[in-house]
Amino acid sequence: MKRILLCSIVLLICLPAFAQQPDVNRFTLFTGFDYMVSPARNLTERGFESDFGVTLRPWLALGADFSVLGDGVISGAGTINGSETIYAPTLIAAAGQGLPVPPPSLINVPFSSQTYTFAAGPQFYLRKWKKVTLFARPGFGLIHERASINVPPQLGVLLGALGKPVPSAHLTDTTYFVGAGGGFDLNLSRGVGFRFAADWVNTHLFSNLLTNRQNYVRLSMGPTFRWGTLEAR
Repeated sequence: MKRILLCSIVLLICLPAFAQQPDVNRFTLFTGFDYMVSPARNLTERGFESDFGVTLRPWLALGADFSVLGDGVISGAGTINGSETIYAPTLIAAAGQGLPVPPPSLINVPFSSQTYTFAAGPQFYLRKWKKVTLFARPGFGLIHERASINVPPQLGVLLGALGKPVPSAHLTDTTYFVGAGGGFDLNLSRGVGFRFAADWVNTHLFSNLLTNRQNYVRLSMGPTFRWGTLEAR
């Protein structure tokens, strides 16, 4: 991870020297399909993303990004493993006392979800080629998730017998996330392109239930619309 961060910093420092595309647009609007996965929760969500950016230099823009994914948008579902919950120590202790309790790793509870993200910050461009524009960006913003958990009745009885509260069937949480991402635009014309992007997101949703932070990988693709002209400085 340290090597990746170091290489990213070096690349961003060198970007001004590599910017070679003339006649850069001032404004950029992207909207497209979004696909996000969280391997630890077997979570897969599909939805839409849109972002708007203002170019300040050929190699630098500032913008904001919004996405909505999951159940009720296109699709979103996963499973919660007992080993990543606050109940794991209690279940392990009960099994150690000889009680007929399954190991946390064998407990998987299905859920459906809907996720919203909002981020704002810089985006760094490498405009070395006419037909392709590369970009990289840090990730910092807010993430909101709504989850509907299908707790099996027998699990609810078990948790109650162990003196633990049964999680609500409907949960919501909002917190911050950090990450990084990048991708490239295929420049179809001066005003239209097609974007492919990938982002890594790290956050800790539902910290009152889940003990570990979650990692997400988000893939997006769709058209970009550009207008205006960046004045030479």
